[in-house]
Amino acid sequence: MTPPFHVEHIGSFVRPPRLIEAARAHKAGRIDAMAFGVVQDECIRELVAFEEAIGVPTVTDGEFRRRSWSAGFIDAVDGFGLRDGTLGFRTETAVMGVASSPYAKAPLIRKRRIVADDYRFLKSVVKRGVPKVTMASPPVMHFFLGPKAFDAAVYRDREAYLAALTQIYRDEIAELAREGCTYLQLDDTALPCNCDASARADVAARGEDADALTTRYAKLINDATAARPAGMTVAIHLCRGNLKGAWMAEGGYEPIAEALFDQVNVDVFCLDPRPGQHQDAGARDQGRTAPSARRGGALRAARASRHQPAMRLLERRRQRSDVHPG
Repeated sequence: MTPPFHVEHIGSFVRPPRLIEAARAHKAGRIDAMAFGVVQDECIRELVAFEEAIGVPTVTDGEFRRRSWSAGFIDAVDGFGLRDGTLGFRTETAVMGVASSPYAKAPLIRKRRIVADDYRFLKSVVKRGVPKVTMASPPVMHFFLGPKAFDAAVYRDREAYLAALTQIYRDEIAELAREGCTYLQLDDTALPCNCDASARADVAARGEDADALTTRYAKLINDATAARPAGMTVAIHLCRGNLKGAWMAEGGYEPIAEALFDQVNVDVFCLDPRPGQHQDAGARDQGRTAPSARRGGALRAARASRHQPAMRLLERRRQRSDVHPG
């Protein structure tokens, strides 16, 4: 089987109680890393068996080895700190608070493999389906703080910072290729949040141009993944944020559609299907599937977006003669 698939699981699975208990025990020093790893392995094996039993074509480890969807990247790279940004989670009736985001307080150094070891174990236990590994997308490491995403004493400007990020991704993707990885999903909250009117106003207030950022992020993703082998499918999962049913952004894809569908060189688009409607966000991260589409077949995802300009762009991309088949 090779992507694209009609349906597949997107995002994390809910952690089983014993995994949560083991994580707390490890943090408190009651069990060591080896014992914690044994629990993680057991829970991942059980999850893989569940995914195979229900017949999803792609199989993930549920991100069971991470504190959160993006923490796997941040924890594996020396030099990151956390700062509060301006964008927070909200519901229809309340604001849930400001989200913290990573920034470079020291030169970034990839101190260990980010997801390649996770993939190695996942591949070893999958008997049916395509093992898929997920990783936070490069723009996530910049968008939410903008000029404050790096200390000026560490990187002279944004381009120097993004160049360092690019090399880290290239190194990790090379490791994944050596492990035989055929499906990598980049999880991106930056691009869809850059569709939100309030977020775009924040970008302008900090002295940046939202449209220029979208174009730069397309190049960043392309540069980071340029050396992937021909047999590795790369998907981008666009998410407006999800924290216990709250979200970070609203709005259709129109502000980013041109760059997203014409410039980002990925094989599969996994789109948040209902712009501005988040009732299903929690359920989706608990194991339901989200629409996915590949270049050459992306119209299905465009229909899910319910956004006519994006649909036209995707149809144009589908018809282009230079579209890579996968």
